[in-house]
Amino acid sequence: MSSRLTIGHVAARILTFVILVVAAVAITAPFLWIFRGAFSGSDAELYRLPPTFHAENLTLDNFGKVAEQVPYFRFFLNSVIVSGTVTIAQLITCSTAAYAFARLQFRGKGALFAVVIGSLMIPIQVTIVPLFLVMSKIGMTNSLWALIFPGIFSAFGIFLLRQHFMALPYELEEAAKIDGASRFHTFARIVLPLSGPSIATLGILCFTYWWNDLLLPLVMISDTEKQTLPVGLVLLAGRFSTGSLGTIAAGIAMAIVPVLIVFIAAQRYIVQSIASSGLKL
Repeated sequence: MSSRLTIGHVAARILTFVILVVAAVAITAPFLWIFRGAFSGSDAELYRLPPTFHAENLTLDNFGKVAEQVPYFRFFLNSVIVSGTVTIAQLITCSTAAYAFARLQFRGKGALFAVVIGSLMIPIQVTIVPLFLVMSKIGMTNSLWALIFPGIFSAFGIFLLRQHFMALPYELEEAAKIDGASRFHTFARIVLPLSGPSIATLGILCFTYWWNDLLLPLVMISDTEKQTLPVGLVLLAGRFSTGSLGTIAAGIAMAIVPVLIVFIAAQRYIVQSIASSGLKL
């Protein structure tokens, strides 16, 4: 009986390993093909079927062509400004709002939190027209502020941090209160230091989302110099996607690297945050 269980356990482990390997290959293959295309000296190699992952003619010319065809580094800087500012703003607004929902008692708390959660079901495509009219009315269209202001608050960020704050032992805050700490000092010196994984996870997800956002810049910005990186990659592709595949791959590769580095460096925080946020609903 025990040998059967052991064999079954080993078989399950092998099956799990095989599934994970297949999934890893499926996920990493497009990235490998993009980086391979960025160093390819001939677009003909990129049209081969099945695709190959080794370049016959290695070159760095594609990276130089990116800056020649579009103001790529200006797009890059605009994306850094928008993504970085929105991320910092969301970490402030979401953490304070989440703490209020998790610990404070006030009239209409449940109804207000239900509204916040309900807003998660409304896609950005539904609100893009009224959002554009509001930004136009206050004179912020065709500026980076039109991309920053709509992202200051995040319903998902509030929900994520609230779940984590509710899982923290309330006795720690009670002890701080007995020692004379104010609500703000308790939040800043006890709750936030214990919430590193969740804060880091929200920051990573927020930065990645706004780094990759295409719709809002496409609608709000009309000047090419003020566009962000995703729109710049579309311009790099050219009208009817007639641009060089090698040049496009080089532009995409340079856009992927910052986010890829952040994910590799902080992936453990995401796992810890998701695990801790589900302890108590």
